[in-house]
Formats: sequence, C-alpha cells, structure tokens
Amino acid sequence: MSHSTDISIGLLLFPALTQLDLTGPYEVFTRAPDTKVHLIWKNLDLVVSDRGMAIQPTTTFNACPALDVICVPGGPGQINLMEDEEVLSFIRAQSKQAKLITSVCTGALVLGAAGLLDGYKATTHWASLGQLELLGAEPVNERVVRDRNRITGAGVTSGIDFALNVVSEIFGSDIAQNIQLHMEYDPAPPFNCGSPRSASEEQLKKAQQQVAPFIEKRLQATLKAAAKLHK
Repeated sequence: MSHSTDISIGLLLFPALTQLDLTGPYEVFTRAPDTKVHLIWKNLDLVVSDRGMAIQPTTTFNACPALDVICVPGGPGQINLMEDEEVLSFIRAQSKQAKLITSVCTGALVLGAAGLLDGYKATTHWASLGQLELLGAEPVNERVVRDRNRITGAGVTSGIDFALNVVSEIFGSDIAQNIQLHMEYDPAPPFNCGSPRSASEEQLKKAQQQVAPFIEKRLQATLKAAAKLHK
C-alpha cells in the first residue's frame, strides 16, 4: 500500500470497550511515521472502559477527518453498538474511502453489523468466532486475518500483532520491525494456555462456562443485526 504524508488512522472509542483492544494498536500506530491517530466518539466526554479506565476522545463523529484506516475495537459495549445506527452509519461512511477497514476482537461483529464483512474472511475472540458467520463473514481461527482491504485481529492481546501487520502493509516491514523492537514486543507468556488450541480441556471448559451467559447475550445481538442485514 503506497502512502503520502499524514496517514490518518481512526480508532473507535466507546463505553465499555476493552481498553487493550484499543491501547495496544494505539501504541503501535502512534510510533509510525507521518501518522495521525484519532480516538473517535460521539462527543468529547471521557469514555469509561469495561474495567474502569477513563479515556479521552480526540475527535467526534462530526469533526473526524476522512480516514485512511478505520479500526473498531471490541469489548462488552460492542453489543450496544450493533444496533446503534449513528455508530454504524459513521463506520459505513468512513469505510467508503478508507484504504483499510479493520477491527480487533469483537469489533469484527460491529463491522459485520454494518454490513462490511459480507463475503470476507475474518477473525474475532475465540468465544464469539462462530457468530461471524451469521453476519456473512467466513470465520478463520487465526490471530490476524487479511482478506483484501479487511484486516481483523483475534482476542484482546492480538491487537499489537494486528497493528504491526497494518503498519507493515502501509509503511513496509522494516518500519514495523523497528517499532516492534522499540516496544520490546517479544512475548514469552508464563503459561501455555492463551488460546483454545493450547489450553487444557479442563481450562477451556471452565472458561467457556464462565462466559456462557454473556456469549448468549452477544449472540442475541448478533442475530438481531443479522436479521436487519438479510431483510
């Protein structure tokens, strides 16, 4: 992807998002050259994440410039976004000229609710991966998935991997690798249980039981969004 100066990247900031879905990519994107990163919401009031961190938007839907990259993070607040026409309309409008349309974690379900993943391969958090199919996407169980100008990241911590892929796409791998080195992004997790592929059967069953009520709530929101898409 060729670029001129002042690449504009917009991250949707919304109540009850998972902050690492946003702050991981933000840390990467703000280190890229000739790049302006926007934190976007309906107004400039502080937005509180699902774990209580307050984050300040930098621009509003109305004031946001045309974006080269639009990114939708995930988190519990994603459920409300799936039927928030103001949000969905903003994403659709920005996606008309954006070179890359992207998400982290369950932000992919918001892209799907906006009708932007129909016919595309995509990923999201493992607990909600199957819901992508309801929105016309092809679920892929990988950490970062690229299909044409859609790039999606899996759950929470994948946001850093995702953002490095985006930077590599725009600026080349040398710059992405330089950012990775400066961030000392060299994961060495203390336990080998960070995905369903590596967790034990007992660990996975326990985690699935813990999230089951919320996943059902998310599923109902996805089904409603899917019904609107298929009218």
